Amino acid sequence: MPTLYIVATPIGNLEDISRRALRTLDEVKLIAAEDTRKTRRLLAAYNIKTPTTSYHEQNKRSKLSYILTKLEEGDVALVSEAGMPGISDPGYELIIATSERDIPVVPIPGPSAVITALAVSGLPTNRFTYIGFLPRKSGERRRRLESVAGESGTIIALEAPHRLKETFNDILVTLGDRRVAVCRQLTKLHEEVFRGMTSQALEHFICPRGEFTLVIGGKTDKEKPELTQDIEYKLRHMRFSGLTAKEAIAKVVGETGLSKKELYQIWIKLS
Repeated sequence: MPTLYIVATPIGNLEDISRRALRTLDEVKLIAAEDTRKTRRLLAAYNIKTPTTSYHEQNKRSKLSYILTKLEEGDVALVSEAGMPGISDPGYELIIATSERDIPVVPIPGPSAVITALAVSGLPTNRFTYIGFLPRKSGERRRRLESVAGESGTIIALEAPHRLKETFNDILVTLGDRRVAVCRQLTKLHEEVFRGMTSQALEHFICPRGEFTLVIGGKTDKEKPELTQDIEYKLRHMRFSGLTAKEAIAKVVGETGLSKKELYQIWIKLS
């Protein structure tokens, strides 16, 4: 019986693909690819000449019947642009439709940006919540983050470079200044893993480029510090004493554990 193979492909380095995946891609009758140009580069690197057809977010419903028809003729492999198909990538509808027709669906495991980032993050790995690509609009993004604010496990999300700074600000507002690991260009030439606090990540990534996976520490038992009148008074006194915002906030952050963003907002109000 024909089979639909769900094949994981490299997230960067083309050598990160299994021999089983290569054999499968070589033997199937058709490869349904999220990005045919990128998939063809992978196939060319291993001299695989299997035909490809596009299957992406915009055509995944209209292309469904075509791929199902092809499955009647022989095996089909589904690949995404990178990583495991169906994980924040097209594939869910095809897998469901195939299963409903009692056609076998076989996974060929391999690279995953989510698991790779979690493994190198330095944050707890025994429990985690994956929330996918964060919404583009700040209000929706904050609501998504607020929905996991109470999670004690590690939180993982994907983000585009041009929204990275806004996202760090939204994390500070909704979750506080938590420990994060910011993973950029995983397995690629310019791979980088930044570990620190969200406020530090905001200062570190001045001109962010590349693909980002964010790993965020979960809620701890330690209560979030409160902004009291005494702290406001201390900031007011420092301001009148001639300290700059940077100097004053650095002192108070160390003493209270409050985020720089919260303290800077108070500093602005004092002016």
